[in-house]
Amino acid sequence: MPQSSVNPATGKSLAVIADHSSTEVERLVARAAAAAATWRATPLDARTAMLRRMADLLDAENEPLARLATLEMGKPIVAARQEVAKCAVACRFYADQAPGYLAPERVVRDGRDDGAVHYLPLGVLLAIMPWNFPYWQAIRAAAPALAAGNVVMLKHASNVPQCALAIERLFVVAGARDGAFTTLLISGARAGALIDDPRIAAVTLTGSEAAGRDVGARAGRAVKPFVLELGGSDPFVVLASADIAAAAKTAAQARCINNGQSCIAAKRFIVHTAVYDAFVAQFTAAMRAMTMGDPLLDTTDIGPLATVSIRDEVADQVQRTVAAGARVVCGGSAPDGPGLFYPPTVLMDVPRDSAAAREEVFGPVAPLFRAANADEALALANDTAFGLGASVWTRDAAEASRFADGIEAGSVFINALMASDPRFPFGGVKASGIGRELAREGLRSFVNTKTVRGTA
Repeated sequence: MPQSSVNPATGKSLAVIADHSSTEVERLVARAAAAAATWRATPLDARTAMLRRMADLLDAENEPLARLATLEMGKPIVAARQEVAKCAVACRFYADQAPGYLAPERVVRDGRDDGAVHYLPLGVLLAIMPWNFPYWQAIRAAAPALAAGNVVMLKHASNVPQCALAIERLFVVAGARDGAFTTLLISGARAGALIDDPRIAAVTLTGSEAAGRDVGARAGRAVKPFVLELGGSDPFVVLASADIAAAAKTAAQARCINNGQSCIAAKRFIVHTAVYDAFVAQFTAAMRAMTMGDPLLDTTDIGPLATVSIRDEVADQVQRTVAAGARVVCGGSAPDGPGLFYPPTVLMDVPRDSAAAREEVFGPVAPLFRAANADEALALANDTAFGLGASVWTRDAAEASRFADGIEAGSVFINALMASDPRFPFGGVKASGIGRELAREGLRSFVNTKTVRGTA
């Protein structure tokens, strides 16, 4: 089945690109397997030089790359530019840090060198990536893997094939040639079957919980390392001592980032009863002030959702939540006209067993929950199957410390917007995933940590 690129703001087809045939896939996998031996033998300084060239290319082509992402999946153009720039930052980060992360670590006992721990590449990494951050998701997996001496095969989402091919072109121009980086144009089902191939050494996936379960089970049966970065239903907790104006402004940004289509977007807003009314008023005003429209305009805050199925699911989740007893404060229905738009939506009186409370809503919908005290707020924050990230707003240091340790998540941000950063490990707990990307931990997720002892 071909890869279809459709502009979600207009519904117009941008491109239809044929899938790789079985013969082509076999050729590309064989080429990657051969490249694995060559790339691991390439000196580290040459690999990091490639990443620096990649960063330069990303900066030089920021505008056309950003425009392509906006056209393919609807991201506001300002955010698309920021995404491309962040990819360049990640490439330079690993170019700078890989020598330290990969250096053998000596083990000393009683003043004598007793051996070392070496960090060596595994081979071919299969990266199965989603559409919502079409460059960042792929680059944050590929940059550390390539720095470590692995080669990468990218199976990207089928609605962003042009972005996927652009990433391959840039890596090849930067110096990851002859199969060191390859984009595979195949379906998810074919990618799953590829995990069984003995030439694939490891797998990383960013995607849904269901996809993670399938990939994890398959990689486990094949006894291959894997990292899963899955969904989230991140709590945004506002406690009694919070700066309400700052919290409300950031909350609207946190809920609407990437048109609400981000695993780390704030998705459940838990507010102490003492400041509930003030927060709701300011937060709702900030959500209403968002400009929805043409994502190619710099003034647009909210573009379309990426696909018909995503908008339909968001609309269904809102309808089911309202049917369960929630009240719509603003938004709540898709506008007429072309494009897959869904407005910023605020829901009050949300039942704790409703769709918006229990499911990940991948659109700009904000369910509000009132907490009687800090204990209830913490319990509500943890009352979810997910555990990706959280944002907590308080001016009480002891309270901040308690929530930082007490929230069951891979990241907790105090008085700040939740975001990924190459310097810090990224990932979740519970149904939000297994393993970590980024920082030292991300690079070492796909290396052979080898003990070497003795002398010749």
